[in-house]
Amino acid sequence: MAFENVGKFGAWQFYTQFTPETVAELEGLGYGAVWLGGSPPADWDGYEQLLAGSDSIVVGTSIVNVWGSRPEVAARTYLRLEDKFPGRFLLGIGVGHREHTAAFTKPYDALMNYLDVLDAHGVPQQGRALAALGPRVARLARERTAGALPYLTVPEHTAEVRGILGPDALLAVEHKVVLDQDAQRARAAGREKAGYYLGLVNYVNNLGRFGFDTDDLTQPGSDRLIDAVVAHGSADQIADRLAEHVRAGADHVAAQVISEDYLSVLRTLAPLLAERLN
Repeated sequence: MAFENVGKFGAWQFYTQFTPETVAELEGLGYGAVWLGGSPPADWDGYEQLLAGSDSIVVGTSIVNVWGSRPEVAARTYLRLEDKFPGRFLLGIGVGHREHTAAFTKPYDALMNYLDVLDAHGVPQQGRALAALGPRVARLARERTAGALPYLTVPEHTAEVRGILGPDALLAVEHKVVLDQDAQRARAAGREKAGYYLGLVNYVNNLGRFGFDTDDLTQPGSDRLIDAVVAHGSADQIADRLAEHVRAGADHVAAQVISEDYLSVLRTLAPLLAERLN
């Protein structure tokens, strides 16, 4: 498998939420990767700072948006970081959402063209991955990258993507977390974050393939849907839910904690997630 050093569990947060100090602590807690969400620019100077402040943890973009950052810039960033921190930076790329980009036409072709430029600049297949929801992009991830980075998914989707990728490609999935045993309060927090994505057709269409109907997928989302895409309850219940993705075929699960104090939640979860590896 590509990027075996990502470990089984990692942390996904908006890219400006990470600091060299928090990344170093997450490494010490046993997390194998941090995933930088919110479409970080390809030339963001924080990548090097996060890598320099830690020893082995992988830093991955989730994702660099192909409409927002030129592939030549992404290639330069990757090659510079790979030279200084070998095997520790994964360039995750994706097309984002048609609702946000006026230029959103022929997204599959845009991905293909982006990958062609990365090839031309010497970015290896094993140094990049694709945000993949549907089967077509999952196949592209298998053929031309290290693997797939699905977002807002359920274990049933994880199993489908693993079947498309085959046994060797990386499958690193994101799952949202609310550490709160009050179900109504936890759902409200999860709905505030996850409900936003129900205004985006790619996520609605993908979740609709796994048993969710119009009532579930209409904003702000049914309790049934929120329970499926946001792990909540006790720390043990959350760890069990994240481990379902591993049993479904994920190599790695990135917890996106819905809390301003995300680090304290990840501290609580770390030993329990380690137990799920045994």
